[in-house]
This record gives sequence, structure tokens and C-alpha cells, in this order.
Amino acid sequence: MAVSAYILIQTEVGKASAVVDACRALPGVVQADDVTGPYDVILRAEASSIDELGKMVVSQVQLVDGITRTLTCPVVHL
Repeated sequence: MAVSAYILIQTEVGKASAVVDACRALPGVVQADDVTGPYDVILRAEASSIDELGKMVVSQVQLVDGITRTLTCPVVHL
């Protein structure tokens, strides 16, 4: 069973659309959308394990130009 998470992203001013486009091309990203509020972009991502998810966030998502902060929220099944 894959691990899913929502990744909440804050971007530099005016960079949200470019961040969405870049993130949609990343492996493991299922969905990426511009949003309003305290975050500018929300991603839904999947990986084979929580460790792989963490690696993806650190080695791929956080390197996208224009991202200033991320918050990863793993999905739980209660």
C-alpha cells in the first residue's frame, strides 16, 4: 500500500503558477493546485513508504525554484 500525503507549499510572490507546473512534472506527484490562504500551492503525492515520501520532498519538491516553505501532511486511515 502506498503512502499518500498532502504537501502545503508557500512560494515567493508571483511564483505559484510556475511552482505548480514544475511540481506536476515530478514523479510521485498525483495532483498540484494553486490555492488561496496561508499556502499558495497544495500537492497530493504518493510514495512506496514514508521514508521514500520524505526523500521525495527533500530531494525534489523543496528544490523547485520559487518554493520558500513546505509542510507535509501524511494521510492516515482511521
